[in-house]
Amino acid sequence: MLPVTLLTGLDEELRGAVAGNLLAAAGPTGVLVEYDVSGLSAGSVVRIARTATGVIDREVITMERPCVSCAMRGSLVQLLSSIAAIERYGVAIVNVPAAGDTQAIAAELSAADDLHIDAIVTTVDAASVVADLTGDELIRERGIPTALEDGRAIAEVVVRQLESADAAVLSDLDAAALVQAINPRLLIKSTPAGLLGVRLHAPGNVVEPGSIAAPADGEVPTLVWQSNRPFHPERLFDALEDLVAGSARGRGTLWIATQHRNRLSWDSFGTNISIGVLGPWLADLPADRWPAVGQQHQARSALEWHPEYGDRASYLSITGPGLELRELTERLDGCVMRADEAVHPLTDPFAPYLEGSTAA
Repeated sequence: MLPVTLLTGLDEELRGAVAGNLLAAAGPTGVLVEYDVSGLSAGSVVRIARTATGVIDREVITMERPCVSCAMRGSLVQLLSSIAAIERYGVAIVNVPAAGDTQAIAAELSAADDLHIDAIVTTVDAASVVADLTGDELIRERGIPTALEDGRAIAEVVVRQLESADAAVLSDLDAAALVQAINPRLLIKSTPAGLLGVRLHAPGNVVEPGSIAAPADGEVPTLVWQSNRPFHPERLFDALEDLVAGSARGRGTLWIATQHRNRLSWDSFGTNISIGVLGPWLADLPADRWPAVGQQHQARSALEWHPEYGDRASYLSITGPGLELRELTERLDGCVMRADEAVHPLTDPFAPYLEGSTAA
């Protein structure tokens, strides 16, 4: 099997430098696969595979719908399988463009019989990572080539890269605490030295929708909050902007009083919030359908099952360098339904956004 290292990161120059270092470390049996996405808007991407001595493959990939991940998926497996079949090369390094969906690419490569992923390595520019993770800029506003319909925030792109990675190469270790707070299991490095030939990747190690993160030991605060009473929909909606101020990442499960049948997910990236329908609560499902629900939610429900409400509850984790944990706790507590409040007269400002939604 051909070992593959996937390389991600927002900053093209830093990612390219790390790719070059990895190729040099691989020696004559290493192959680097790169993508020129400058022509993406016109519907074409150029894929180049090279060794330390020169180019061994070049292909122009054309698409009806410009999409970085679409250009990579399928054709990348075919290329790497052909490289594996030659039995001349010992490792492949894939430089994934900033807008690429690394998790989807990794899943496709992992399914191939002749390939295995050694590691997913992300690169982090320490000079911009705090602003990137806590801001509201969109990827298309940064000028990064991507699909026209790509409405992701820069913060989401960076968080997804960190959460799917096994190791991170930082331009400056001053940013290590924030990076580690987003993904505590990351191997943090100041250089890519020693990352080739080390099996770091576990294919099933992904963030479960609706799950929370445990606080990391470090200087970046993380609030873990929960309530066995539902949120008041209007108070929660009005508080959203305040709840994400100063945060980098938030995730968890919501119980909103007017959405009694729907288990909702919370995903926030910087100041951008996504709330979606995960599906019904376990309390509303027959036991034979419980295995379809995430394992973390099943485990939490088994420990905290309420005699009246079952698994209905809200639990969130919110991480950020500027968080005031006491104020955030009080703000969340204030959004919860009081015992003397009734549900039936309430309006639901979330309903128009949740119709037909899924977060899974």
